[in-house]
Amino acid sequence: MSSEILLESGTNELEILEFTVGDNHYGINVAKVKEILPYKTPTPVPNAHPAIEGIFMPRDEIISIVELSECLKMPKSQNIASDMYVLTNFNKINVAFHVHSVVGIHRVSWEAIVKPDNTINSQGNGLATGIIKLNGKLIIILDFEKIVANISPETGLKVSDIAHLTNRKRNELPILISEDSQLLSVLITECLHKSGYSNIIATDNGKEAWDKLNAFKNAGNVKDKVACVITDIEMPQMDGHRLTKLVKDDAVLKDIPVVIFSSLISEEMRKKGELLGADAQLSKPEIGELVETIDKILGTK
Repeated sequence: MSSEILLESGTNELEILEFTVGDNHYGINVAKVKEILPYKTPTPVPNAHPAIEGIFMPRDEIISIVELSECLKMPKSQNIASDMYVLTNFNKINVAFHVHSVVGIHRVSWEAIVKPDNTINSQGNGLATGIIKLNGKLIIILDFEKIVANISPETGLKVSDIAHLTNRKRNELPILISEDSQLLSVLITECLHKSGYSNIIATDNGKEAWDKLNAFKNAGNVKDKVACVITDIEMPQMDGHRLTKLVKDDAVLKDIPVVIFSSLISEEMRKKGELLGADAQLSKPEIGELVETIDKILGTK
């Protein structure tokens, strides 16, 4: 897979791999995709989760295979010989997803991706992070982190990692969070609260965070209103890399620390974040490390 897009800086674009399960079209950020492989009969795993089809070993590593049709509550493939595996890496793990066909790769702007409303993602329980219309089709971008966390909860935020950081002195330094997942936004906020940070401003995407920063800047009190920004990378409207670039290119805002907290922290993405001026970059499961990094950046510990 080409890594060209990974090395570009703050373009607010991404590449989406379009694939099908049944008659429906879905998408995944190419930054999460390591390889696309033809279907091979997997080795079953006794007493595994129903969505785990089995395991295989394409190189020298055993990879779990997620039957995506099972997760989406759709019929299984009728022509398995032409099916594919999409081998992914995020949250520091490798997982393969069994899909029915791979359509191709599209380069799109985050501005073109619409966040699903509550009729689709009721109470944050849905599996769609965005919807985009391409070539007359609606492509649903799936929340692969949530799919894996539903199968194996320990791959999600490690909330237990902040147990030793609770019961600390309250801190009123304002922290701005940009995170499109309502569930993760709540969890991050709760973890920061438990760690002593009580002044949290939550936004749903980079554009909302940028608009808020500009409103504070225009009011002349941005440094009083935001001491630090924590941002995801993948978000509709404006991604975290674009937000980072805008902050660090702004004469007034550039001294505000920006911490990228994402499931996509790979070597290539870390290089991109460094080029954009991010003050720290952490993989999303490590919530304890996030709090400790905020402590160091803000000089509270």
